[in-house]
Amino acid sequence: MSIELYNDGDHVCMMFNDLVDDNAAAVQANQFLIVSNGEGALIDPSGNMTFNGLIVGMGKFFHYKNLKYLLASHQDPDIVGSLNKWMMSTDADLYVSSLWSRFVPHFCTGDKTSGRIVGIPDGGMRIKLGKDEIVAVPAHFLHAEGNFQFYDPRSRILFSGDMGASLVHHDQVTQPIVTPAEFREHIEHMQGFHQRYMVSSKVCRYWVNMVKEMDIHAIVPQHGRWFQGKPAVHAFLDWIATLDCGIDQFDQSNYTLPR
Repeated sequence: MSIELYNDGDHVCMMFNDLVDDNAAAVQANQFLIVSNGEGALIDPSGNMTFNGLIVGMGKFFHYKNLKYLLASHQDPDIVGSLNKWMMSTDADLYVSSLWSRFVPHFCTGDKTSGRIVGIPDGGMRIKLGKDEIVAVPAHFLHAEGNFQFYDPRSRILFSGDMGASLVHHDQVTQPIVTPAEFREHIEHMQGFHQRYMVSSKVCRYWVNMVKEMDIHAIVPQHGRWFQGKPAVHAFLDWIATLDCGIDQFDQSNYTLPR
């Protein structure tokens, strides 16, 4: 299913939410297409099981062979497991953290990645798309060591990778969370994931401080439902800023030999 997140006629943001979940062993994942004045970027294209469905789904809006960029928040298989197929079937360049730029070619065969992988520096960068730009926003250790989110200033959407993710069936991903009350009901689908996958409350707070200075209308994660409108966005930011997670919850008992 394709979900239109934004469309002003020249600039379109699409979300694809149901290309994985028929496989019960795989976590649900969202993929994102941004088309700006005829140029296209695909964010977190996911693994092999999504490839064919994504080509068909995005074909209604943009021909996959004309993609200019693949944008990867980090290096996990549910982010770029299908990289080999995209490298072979398009001329798109991959933008990924410079920490992972020499690791992701292991997903590929031959020399298809030669000269086509751009390492994003730790401070992030601005990537021109059509008459607009996509901003690679630092999100290190949320959860990967080198991690980026992608902000679209035109739509005011932050594509946030694993930050904000929830573990739900794709049928539950068709509608955004728009009120603080809805957010509170949604926490049970997020809490365990964030407590394990986000490295520490320290980096979560640093991230929140940065995001609160941005003009954001929606935070759209790679898994699960998204947060639309400032009330829902701020409900999420207030929650994650105070969550004990990752190494905050570990002590010596987590580092003992198994009996």
